[in-house]
Amino acid sequence: MPKTTVFQSARIFDGDSETLRTGLNVFVEGATIREISPRPPDPGDPDTQIIDCANRVLMPGLIDAHVHVYAAGLNITRVVQSPISYLAHFATQFLRSSLDRGFTTVRDVGGADVGIAQAIREGLLDRVPRLFYGGRAISQTGGHGDFRPGDHALDSTHFCGCCTFHSDHFAVIADGADAVRKAVREELRRGASHIKIMASGGVASPTDPLDRCQYSDAEIRAAVEEAERAGHYVAAHCHPKEAIHRAAALGVRSIEHATFIDRQTAEFIAEKGSYAVPTMATIAALVDEGGKLGLPPVSMDKLRRVGDAANASLAIMKQAGVRMGFGTDLLGSLHTRQSTEFTLRAQALPNIDILRSACTINAELINQSATLGCIREGATADLLVVDGNPLEDISVLASSGEHLSVIMQSGHPHKRII
Repeated sequence: MPKTTVFQSARIFDGDSETLRTGLNVFVEGATIREISPRPPDPGDPDTQIIDCANRVLMPGLIDAHVHVYAAGLNITRVVQSPISYLAHFATQFLRSSLDRGFTTVRDVGGADVGIAQAIREGLLDRVPRLFYGGRAISQTGGHGDFRPGDHALDSTHFCGCCTFHSDHFAVIADGADAVRKAVREELRRGASHIKIMASGGVASPTDPLDRCQYSDAEIRAAVEEAERAGHYVAAHCHPKEAIHRAAALGVRSIEHATFIDRQTAEFIAEKGSYAVPTMATIAALVDEGGKLGLPPVSMDKLRRVGDAANASLAIMKQAGVRMGFGTDLLGSLHTRQSTEFTLRAQALPNIDILRSACTINAELINQSATLGCIREGATADLLVVDGNPLEDISVLASSGEHLSVIMQSGHPHKRII
């Protein structure tokens, strides 16, 4: 196998700049971009593989900052009771198809665990994106992460009254600052790179109001303090503006969804330096298919409210200067719509903003700046060769990998058709 791969004759999108760079060759050694220069490769060197991009766009691998790799269906109550072996097979399919679509890194914000992460590290699960996982989400009783059946909530198969909290594959129920602190420490002990809390109601949980805050200030503060003490951060599920404001004020780094944000709140979270991760793909997918896939009527009613606000939230956050990450939040069979996030955002945002979200901003969010989401010397060799220019036509990234001629992850070729 060649020791060096050289991408030549490419137009380079570095993950941030509005201008494509030309006249440069990108030299990859092992898993790293070692050199970007006009120096030509030696065509006679047997240790060098040359990929002629023929004026195609070379760009960083994409990052999806909001996935649930174990979410094998829309009925979360049923999913959390599924055998972990079944969920692992679903996750394998989801992860491999994500890489086919050009996502070389994903951040799981509820469910993925040390087992699947270790399988990836040891090569038992190959040809998949790099995974950052937060372990089980942390929820209050009756909150967005509490998917116990309402008519069996006290059944001993679901909850033990002598325990301080209930847990399943996806969530830990923890009430009170001390219980939250313990739950955070446990997820960090299990290798989580971040902590996910549920700070408002949600769509998929039928009994909690969508527009209400969850967790007290003391509970959220405990989660943030514990995560930061360990060198990590908190992501918070938030739909209403009140929950978004509270989360930012209490030190939450990553605000998921941010659907009902207003201008004042957007300006506040921009000032605080928090990131927002809108998830347009799941909203559109659930509106189209949620009913026939079993989403209950009460959740469909919530969904219509979310859909009405989502597009407006993108424009509000752009105007306020919020750092917006890129996430999709798709469940079950809907994960095939992952790439639609690009064109859905294009209804409200310029292409360069969307590309930055999926590259440099998401890399910043997960504390991987200068390593992921960029093309620069010393960065990890996650690279895509695109048929077409996504700066001009974002839809070339929205076709589930159809317009990707090359997909390289950590220097390993996953796809090459040129």
